[in-house]
Amino acid sequence: MIPHVLPTYNRAPLSFVSGAGSWLLAEDGGRYLDLGAGIAVNALGHAHPALVAAVTAQAARLWHVSNLYRIPEQERLADMLVAATFADTVFFTNSGTEAAELAIKMARKYWSEKGQPERTQIVTFEGAFHGRSTGAIAAAGSEKMVKGFGPLMPGFDHLRFGDHDALRSAVTDRTAAVMVEPIQGEGGIRVLPDACLKGLRDLCDATGALMILDEVQCGMGRAGRLFAHEWAGVTPDIMMVAKGIGGGFPLGAVLATEDAASGMVAGTHGSTYGGNPLGCAVGAAVLGIVGEDAFLAEVRRKGALFRQRLEGLVAAHPTIFESVRGVGLILGLKCRIAPTDVVKAGYAQHLLTVPAADSVLRLLPPLTITDDEIAEAVARLDRAAATLEHAAAVA
Repeated sequence: MIPHVLPTYNRAPLSFVSGAGSWLLAEDGGRYLDLGAGIAVNALGHAHPALVAAVTAQAARLWHVSNLYRIPEQERLADMLVAATFADTVFFTNSGTEAAELAIKMARKYWSEKGQPERTQIVTFEGAFHGRSTGAIAAAGSEKMVKGFGPLMPGFDHLRFGDHDALRSAVTDRTAAVMVEPIQGEGGIRVLPDACLKGLRDLCDATGALMILDEVQCGMGRAGRLFAHEWAGVTPDIMMVAKGIGGGFPLGAVLATEDAASGMVAGTHGSTYGGNPLGCAVGAAVLGIVGEDAFLAEVRRKGALFRQRLEGLVAAHPTIFESVRGVGLILGLKCRIAPTDVVKAGYAQHLLTVPAADSVLRLLPPLTITDDEIAEAVARLDRAAATLEHAAAVA
């Protein structure tokens, strides 16, 4: 008999009842150190006082009115995002998947309005993850994502990650946009080098193709800058944001230049819940903290500390771990065994991590993690690795 909750998740046998900062309390009373943060969602950890205050105050006033009317909380958050980024305008969604759908529509509409409706192709990359809608899985193109869900939305050219020659050949006079994650999360914490991101910007400028960045997982301070592309000193035309922007409340956004968004006029897109007062009040509270230079400097410092400790872990357990990847607090351990085995061994140490492709274990702690918690996390990973080594030795 099928469960009442559709069984599309391979869930761990854990259930949590409360959280505070980097810690979660399980139903059985166990206290877990959270290095997943809801898959890079809980940017400020669990039950952050500023977010609790924001959601409580707004919930007492107004939750939802729909986009038939002006929403001051939405306008405030849009003003904050425009002031902090390349963007001239923002559309609010409820998720990263919805943001991906709008980014695709926006790029194609741009060229239609320019009198070149044949420019519909969007170049994407192997290992990408842009969500699970039919459009987003077509953009990613991997067999795991698309098998059984055809026919897929056409118009995507999928390239191997890092194949510069293929990229230059793929961008033609039919290309609407190039869509890429500056740091692939699901793909295994694969960082696009700054030189490559700069080269991609140059290619888009030379061909007219729009540059779409997916910063759903790597944005909102996780890479040590407000957005990861800032390390390369480039700006996109369109950017997808979600996860950390709401600090745990469902919220996403598409940021764009005035030119890129020029085709999106009244009636071309909409959302019932997107940009609701409650979500935007929380988003403003998150950005007010994460957007501060001092906060981001701390993310960079803690990321460097964490990476240094992880390098020592790799050296101590060379049969389990191969290398460290990432920047800031979006880090990955390349594993010599299945990363899911490390995840499960971590459960025994009351440690939560997230597997990814390319045999990588993702470490995505709250950006508020402390130095002591980083030390504790590495100690628990060390014990988990030792357990796996012992099991292999006696097998």
